[in-house]
Amino acid sequence: MARGLDHIVHAVSDLDAATAFYARAGFTVGARNVHPPAWGTQNHIVQLPSVFVELLAMADPSGIVPHSERHFSFGAFNRDFLARGHGLSMLVLEGRESAAEAQAFRTAGIGDFDLFDFARDAKRPDGTATKVAFTLAFARDAAAPDIGFFTCRQHYPENFWNPAFQRHANGVTGIAGIVLVAERPQDHRAFLKAFTGADVTAASAGITARTPRGDIDVMEPASFSRCFGVAPPDTARDARLAALRFAVADRTAARAALQRGKIGFAERSQQLVVGPDLAFGATLVFEGAP
Repeated sequence: MARGLDHIVHAVSDLDAATAFYARAGFTVGARNVHPPAWGTQNHIVQLPSVFVELLAMADPSGIVPHSERHFSFGAFNRDFLARGHGLSMLVLEGRESAAEAQAFRTAGIGDFDLFDFARDAKRPDGTATKVAFTLAFARDAAAPDIGFFTCRQHYPENFWNPAFQRHANGVTGIAGIVLVAERPQDHRAFLKAFTGADVTAASAGITARTPRGDIDVMEPASFSRCFGVAPPDTARDARLAALRFAVADRTAARAALQRGKIGFAERSQQLVVGPDLAFGATLVFEGAP
């Protein structure tokens, strides 16, 4: 069975500024969370039904555990990513049977990493304390060193997901897809198929994996610019995560939210596009009915 999108990590150097930006864009943003010292990171969550955006920054990097042969270091990866600039750093799929997923990645030759388990305290909307816990199974695309990949299994999903956090003034109802940019999209086809478990098909602008919760497109830089009217990310180190495509029921609400927040955007066909110069290295696309 194909694995659907679970979340996207948007790594930023100034978490307060990025959180304020998403709020001005009409998103409901959750409270700040702090990760284990071995990661040295902190985040805010933007929830959508069954998928979320993780706004992430460094907190205290002094305790970060480095990469090793069987250990993928979440903290070291994002620290090094931010040293080169902010943007979308990690693509995460839903986890079901983490040990089986890690074995499948090992068999496919896309990762030989130990599972990582962690838990943290959380708060319900009424302020009461609760607990969330996750198991991560990491994968690696050797041709995409600037993208982190893993599956995420939630052990207490009832404590994490909350419909109250999934209502947004901009009318966003979900993530329609994620866009990667690569000089040669076909070079990533085998990895994408093994990682997602989905069929990967050729498209006019590159390749596409259709998952149960959103498409994953890999485009050439020129195709990305034609589709969204903005500059692609630097692909000197090969593939990069470039854009989040948000589904909206009515673009009127999204347009009004961006205007209220004084966020510049371009209107193209059935899309509102906020470029990476404003959106902390990411391109945000709002698409849906007029």
